[in-house]
Amino acid sequence: MNTLPLAPEPEPHEAGYSRQRAWVEVDAGAITHNAATLVGALAHGCSLMAVVKADGYGHGAVPVAEAALAGGASCFGVATLAEGVQLRRAGMSAPILVLGNLIQAEELRSCLRWQLMPTLSGMREALLCQNLAAAAGRPMLVHLKLDTGMARLGIDWQEGARLVAAIHELADVQLAGIYSHLACADAAPADDDGLTTTQQQRFETVLASLRQQQLASGCRHLANSAGTLRSRELHYDLVRVGLALYGHSPAQHLSASSALRPAMQLRARVSLIREVGSGVGVSYGHRFRTSRPSRLAVVGIGYADGVPRQLSGAISALHHGRAIPQVGAITMDQLILDATDCPELEVGSVVTLLGHDEGLSISPEDWSSRCGTIPWEILCGFKHRLPRLSLGAH
Repeated sequence: MNTLPLAPEPEPHEAGYSRQRAWVEVDAGAITHNAATLVGALAHGCSLMAVVKADGYGHGAVPVAEAALAGGASCFGVATLAEGVQLRRAGMSAPILVLGNLIQAEELRSCLRWQLMPTLSGMREALLCQNLAAAAGRPMLVHLKLDTGMARLGIDWQEGARLVAAIHELADVQLAGIYSHLACADAAPADDDGLTTTQQQRFETVLASLRQQQLASGCRHLANSAGTLRSRELHYDLVRVGLALYGHSPAQHLSASSALRPAMQLRARVSLIREVGSGVGVSYGHRFRTSRPSRLAVVGIGYADGVPRQLSGAISALHHGRAIPQVGAITMDQLILDATDCPELEVGSVVTLLGHDEGLSISPEDWSSRCGTIPWEILCGFKHRLPRLSLGAH
């Protein structure tokens, strides 16, 4: 018997397939707007680094980078070597700083090849860079990180001037910048224990020592998103902005956050509607039981996609301006909504889990406050099986 050949399966990125179950929508225009808003608020002579690590905080590193450049960003920050190479392969020519510590010769050799600037936290890596650059016959640009109070990466600030002087003695290593990272810049005024001021003073002490020794520091940068919104005194030559670029303030009290536009929306589709009676247990553990005859909607998204299980019974989804409560335990691939009071919700209906819908909105901060984490973790938690789609795509 003759059989007809099967049609090829659509690729996951094809439009109808991408919107089949659940997806993330990213508004590139919001990224561009936020970058331009931030650039407009910077101190004179200060530039914007768009931090696009962790796949652009879950938004997609390459489209975010393109949108940030359109808004006036001048360079990029990434956490890993692979993230930097991804941007270069996509055709990005702007300066890229690797914020994480690279300690292996092969990693640093790749930085030289792809024109990425590694972060140095000590002399060992500086000497590796010198040897690799000398062998390649071209200089390697680096940034030196100072630990002024984070107790994470960076050389102790008191050793900073000495290490800068040592780097200047290396013929093939060029110090392109010096920076530190603020630990508590998002603290409310009432909770500020003075650490941000102390960190800035330590940073300034190193810079003053370099000036006294006539040692060039390159680009100076200290502020993250919180520092950028907190005070222009923290801006220096460059600010490194992550969360604010994506439309969210690191803290409610920080100024200018109202002008930022969230760039991400999370949507999913109803896959089943079922009618149940009163007293019916729902999902694993039956932590929720119906108190009336109910109409339950199964939605094809779960904790394997990045919806934290800790949010079980604590969130809602939006549909046509109505908030529909989520009930029962969130499972790996699905969650359940109590749609008893939303008769218009049907199989195939799209609900909004994060974002805006007819005057209502749900933010990453709403989720993070309910499960005891931070909005950064929420945004970075959406897995790659959720397609990233531009708003307006079909």
